Amino acid sequence: MRYLFCSVSVSGLLMAGAGVPLFVAQAQAQTPSSSARPAANSLPPVTVDAPQKRTTARTTRPSNSQSSRIARASRTPRPSTTVETSPQSQGPQQGPATPLNTNVVTPSASRLGLTSREIPASVEVVGADTIREQGYHTTIDAVKGATGVTAGDAPNDVSFSMRGFQGNQVNVTYNGINIGPTGFTALTMETFNLDRVEFLKGPSSLMSGQGAVGGAINYVTKAPHTGPIQNEAFVGFDSFGSYRTGYGSGGSTNIKGLDYRFDISRSDVNGFINDTDARNLHVSGQLDYRLSESFKVFGAVEYKDYQAHPYEGTPLVPVAFSGPYATNGIVSGTKVSDYNPSNLGAVTIDSRTLTTNYNVLDNHKTIKETWARGGFEWNLTNDVTLRSQTYEYNASRDWYNNEVSAFNTDTTRVNNPIDRERFFVHHNQNTVGNSTDVTWNSRFFGMENRLVTGVEAYHLDFTRPGAANFPSDHVALVDPDRGYYGLLTTKRQTATIDSVAINLEDRLKITPTFALIGGLRYNPFELDRTSTDKFGASNAGFPYSASWQPVTGRIGYTWEALPGMTFYSQYATASDLSADSIFLLSPTQRLTLTTARSYETGVKNLLWNGRAEWTFSAFDIERDNVYSAQAGQTLNLAGKVKSQGVEFAAAVRPIPELKLWGNVAYVHARYADYDFTGGSFSGNAPPNIPALIVNGGASYRFLNPGWLPVEVGASVRHVGDRYTTDANTVTMLAYTTADAFAFVDIPKSKTFPTFDNTRVTFRVRNLTDKKYAAWSDPFYPDQIFLGAARTYEIETSFKF
Repeated sequence: MRYLFCSVSVSGLLMAGAGVPLFVAQAQAQTPSSSARPAANSLPPVTVDAPQKRTTARTTRPSNSQSSRIARASRTPRPSTTVETSPQSQGPQQGPATPLNTNVVTPSASRLGLTSREIPASVEVVGADTIREQGYHTTIDAVKGATGVTAGDAPNDVSFSMRGFQGNQVNVTYNGINIGPTGFTALTMETFNLDRVEFLKGPSSLMSGQGAVGGAINYVTKAPHTGPIQNEAFVGFDSFGSYRTGYGSGGSTNIKGLDYRFDISRSDVNGFINDTDARNLHVSGQLDYRLSESFKVFGAVEYKDYQAHPYEGTPLVPVAFSGPYATNGIVSGTKVSDYNPSNLGAVTIDSRTLTTNYNVLDNHKTIKETWARGGFEWNLTNDVTLRSQTYEYNASRDWYNNEVSAFNTDTTRVNNPIDRERFFVHHNQNTVGNSTDVTWNSRFFGMENRLVTGVEAYHLDFTRPGAANFPSDHVALVDPDRGYYGLLTTKRQTATIDSVAINLEDRLKITPTFALIGGLRYNPFELDRTSTDKFGASNAGFPYSASWQPVTGRIGYTWEALPGMTFYSQYATASDLSADSIFLLSPTQRLTLTTARSYETGVKNLLWNGRAEWTFSAFDIERDNVYSAQAGQTLNLAGKVKSQGVEFAAAVRPIPELKLWGNVAYVHARYADYDFTGGSFSGNAPPNIPALIVNGGASYRFLNPGWLPVEVGASVRHVGDRYTTDANTVTMLAYTTADAFAFVDIPKSKTFPTFDNTRVTFRVRNLTDKKYAAWSDPFYPDQIFLGAARTYEIETSFKF
């Protein structure tokens, strides 16, 4: 008998116009083969199987044969019966929808095949429909609906903050695969090719290896489904002249057991800063072939091509210099330049520079990536499943920009007060690896038990030609003569990482409602580095090798105290390179790992016949042996970081036409033991960490407004004050933005018989045109990144 942790069917969430973050779960909770659709001008009823009260055990003892049959029937099913595809193939997850998607199996959060409600940790899922309906075009957009997460597209990397930590302290994985430090490898992608985005909060090295102190973000590409072929396409435009388009197709072929998925998306996006744009091409495909009921193989490939003329930040300017052009509400505080010795005093953003591009005319940022993955899932017996995946990843990345824009108070240069400096770096990366695990379902003294043991291994080659000279110049604050990069002289660095990890996870159900869940990861790895100067001679201290043998893990419990209400607690650990980068820490600095531990407790509750759901968590994290990013691509020994906080998320559907959702996160993150000659930053907050983040929204669907079904909605996001550096002297002020949208759904008709559904979407982003600071890169603290201006969008999507 198939066991479901909590059976919920919310067909009302599957209407064509539904869409709020962490609310709509159609893509991940319903198989694409579901063909039954309600009439386009009527809303399907909300039908819910509420959590049922448990029956009291009978006093009559069954016979031995009956006991044997009952034991077999109640045995926890192997993961392959819980999800359609293996964790390696990352297919669409089956399971009834819940308002916060807690019924979705998240392999990146646990190898045990558990739903997020069954895991003793905070796990969030943003599915494909939510991505589509909230207009999360890029992976930067997609994280902003999650509880307590912020993001910034900094000059040389993509950065996230979560639970008091940022940058490389938050892992980014792709279909569960970690490809290296986030700051070197993360890519801004379009989201059309994604099935979902998964968030595992807090220290999680058990699942994704080094670096997951604040948590991990996993991008899952769309995968095949079994059933009739279904196609989708879209095209959209915005008020800056950008366009986006995509096409996807998937289903079963004429070859028995062979299913496919293919997606291609293309975008050409113009930024709100002058002369900035980004072009993105993403092609992905996968084949699943079931040779028998017990054996399946799969193969997947991807290609990504990203080309941009980027925005590298807006300089902080003395209020005294800007005079009547000084802005309010973006930044505040005083600053001494980290690039030059200027004392800027009180700083502001000059209103004349809100769209100014200080990059050189021949700037560019290009990234090309290829993936190849393949593996199998083999049900050896009813209780034992073997899975294996082998992968190869290749990337070529190139940055060629002016990246420093710092104000200088030198009175002899009053007409050219902005100091600029160039930066070049190129990456060639190749990673090959394998992940293999065995799942064993058994009974331990009559209690259900599931054990997963796994081995992961990878080899990473990283070559980094970089600038050996850094051309610089001075330009005007207003209408600068941007010029060109100039002379480029390069040097070379390499890094090789060899890693092996042995994983163990187990869940023991002490009672039908109480389970102990834990895991360990033993992960020895070795780093080999070289570094040469512009003449090819090795720099002092190079080459060198270092090795580590970290052991990380977690232990916790889940307790369904009442039907639909689950309490949990856990203790978890993580480790990462103290350098925060495989290239920035010099051989003379301490080559060691940070250690992090976390205590977390919370509750997850599905109620009101499945129409409402809420989660709450409280955490305490401490990370030791921390190095902090400083200006000039340097690092500072920063002692430790302590972070405590609470998170709350809720979603409710009081009537079928109305949906409400919201989440709030409060975090108190501070340095400790951060002392240095001449001062101390102990008690200061790390950069880019807001104390408060609030998201909320609502939508209402008009079933028959006179011609076609229409849904209107709005969302609001508030991000609290953040600091630009460890010194905490400059504050990026809190901001609140609002978006509004409207969907018009056009049903299938004789005029357009090919399309099952056509949707036209109108959207306004940053409705009030709020001017705000979105992010600051600690390596470039004399400038900040402004948030995007108001944008109008129109998009048409089709399913056929």
